[in-house]
Amino acid sequence: MEPAAVELDGSVMEGGGQILRVSAALSCITGSSIKITKVRAGRSTPGLRPQHLSGLQLVSDLCSGSLQGATLGSTDISLTPGKIRSGNHTADTQTAGSVCLLLQVALPCTLFSDASTQLCLKGGTNAEMAPQIDYTLKVFKPIVEKFGVHFDCDIRMRGYYPKGGGELLVTVNPVKELQPVTMTERGNITKIYGRAFVAGALPFKLAKDMSTAAVRTIRKEIKELYINIQPLQEKEKAFGNGNGIIIIAESSTGCVFAGSALGKKGVYADKIGIEAAEMLLRNIRHNGCVDEFLQDQLIIFMALAKGTSRIRTGAVTLHTQTAIHMAEQLTEAKFTITKCEDELSSNVTFIIECQGSGASNPNL
Repeated sequence: MEPAAVELDGSVMEGGGQILRVSAALSCITGSSIKITKVRAGRSTPGLRPQHLSGLQLVSDLCSGSLQGATLGSTDISLTPGKIRSGNHTADTQTAGSVCLLLQVALPCTLFSDASTQLCLKGGTNAEMAPQIDYTLKVFKPIVEKFGVHFDCDIRMRGYYPKGGGELLVTVNPVKELQPVTMTERGNITKIYGRAFVAGALPFKLAKDMSTAAVRTIRKEIKELYINIQPLQEKEKAFGNGNGIIIIAESSTGCVFAGSALGKKGVYADKIGIEAAEMLLRNIRHNGCVDEFLQDQLIIFMALAKGTSRIRTGAVTLHTQTAIHMAEQLTEAKFTITKCEDELSSNVTFIIECQGSGASNPNL
């Protein structure tokens, strides 16, 4: 008898694509079948969008699984995973759907295969409602490496909304088990840098305006650091028109934070620069060790690691609470969230602690 599938409600808490990504990846890794109902039920366009569909198909492909209900607009899906396969896998959103979100769902799975895996991911590299590829490489990558995750990433082509056309080549090496991570000391901010880009037919002046406005905004609050935000014209490796900015801050203890924004029709470039700068400042002020966007992306790794991870954060986001809820349903991991009571936390800071479900964890 096959064990019954774990039934999950796709409309709970954050109720979006993230529920699909976390649960599909954990299904693939743990070997548990899942059945998700009410997928994105509360969204303006309920059910699966092209990007969710390509992500689920990618996971199913990675784990030789069988996937039911995988059609556009579907609100009920089920995944029965098989053996995780290394080798070459391709996923194409055929829209500006985010390649970074495809990587989010695939990366944990590929860590548990028998050899290195090549992923060719096609869609948007710098897309709305998703991390920009520069965030994935400059913020997510160095931190996830602390868990023992190693991947290489080659941006073959950048792609923007609405055309997409971006392409990413990712090589992932498998791991025996993931190490737990402790990040509880923020230290001082030592470096702030970034890139403000225009691509396609957009004038270079936009990049300079975004950069100048961002630097001016950060200067008001952080006076002692040199801030280097490079204005760039994306040349050969860019498909379509786009503009945006990402600003990175690094701390003395190896924490990395970011603020970013993308250009939209009819929005002045300096507005975009200010938006990114304010986002960065907001994420530096809380004295946590990760920004609000990295928070939820680390949950799955904490849940899989062998041992106890502790990460200091600002306010715990709904995305993070949702990822924890899914991880606790599909693994033996146990999470606790505690408010920090010390002199540094003038603002609200928390410690997210997780006893990981690590395969060879003797305490489970």
